Amino acid sequence: MRKPTIIDLAKAAGVSPTTISHAFSGRRKVDPETRERIVALAEQMGYRPNQAAQRLRSGRTGTIGLASSMPFAVAAGPSRLGFLMEIAASAAMTALGRNMALCLIPPLAPGGNLDGLGFDGVIVVEPARDDALIGYFESRHTPVVSIGKVPGRPDIPAIDLHSRRTACMLLDHLWQAGSRRIGLITGAQRRTSYEETEDAYADFAATHDMRPVTLRLDESGGEALAEIEAARLIRQSPGLDGLLVTVDALATGTLTALSRLGMNVPADMRLATRYDGMRAQLAQPQLTAVNLHLDRVAELAVETIFARIEGRDSAFVAPEPELIIRPSSAD
Repeated sequence: MRKPTIIDLAKAAGVSPTTISHAFSGRRKVDPETRERIVALAEQMGYRPNQAAQRLRSGRTGTIGLASSMPFAVAAGPSRLGFLMEIAASAAMTALGRNMALCLIPPLAPGGNLDGLGFDGVIVVEPARDDALIGYFESRHTPVVSIGKVPGRPDIPAIDLHSRRTACMLLDHLWQAGSRRIGLITGAQRRTSYEETEDAYADFAATHDMRPVTLRLDESGGEALAEIEAARLIRQSPGLDGLLVTVDALATGTLTALSRLGMNVPADMRLATRYDGMRAQLAQPQLTAVNLHLDRVAELAVETIFARIEGRDSAFVAPEPELIIRPSSAD
């Protein structure tokens, strides 16, 4: 049996093929009642719009990208179920609901490029200051949205992860739990979450008359580097009784270092991290962390990139972070 064509549907609906096209593509305004009638008739006749033809006419690929310059050593986690993967799962579902595919772009090796791929828009996860990914996509005039603000680029739409507020929440918790000399371990790369956490920590230390103890680690070193360097920091900082380690991979490396030093968590050292992912939940003891509501953050990022692709303004606000207290900081 022959499949109905756009001309067949146009004749049945009493409109032009152009109106049919606009009704399904959304590129031009169609009277709502007319559109409903077209959609109902299409369902009855078994008509399906030709997506490839629509994309050819619109110049769109039907694909958005999700990219991060964070190495998998910190972004993925056990069984690849970390920060980036949690965002990707929710973003893919939301994009699919808009008849778009989501392509996960892994961190590029030196010299790697994406020249053979085309995207209608790209979501960049926690970009660094002067991130090469931002420059790459902007040079190709691809709309960009960020999860986490882009350092130094307030002009790029972003879903704010409330990093300063999250840091204050965790530091206040450690203090209230009894820690009086709290150290901070962040990533060496300059991302908004690290910069805002460091600023919050400096203010916290000054307010509580606490001498700062800080360490920045290269993200690519992951848990192994954290184990070595956290042990060195702890040995050099007598009296240290609390640690905020922003990256969960660095936090689990720090937990291993504490164990090798014969220190008990939380009796000798209270420990907290930012992201409440699988690493925090599977650690022994489980790590105090923050629910960043990444499922909703991903949805908002997809809605924002769609608005940019369509030339619309948007202003979405991420849910407030939620503290999850676990045995690593609670006696």
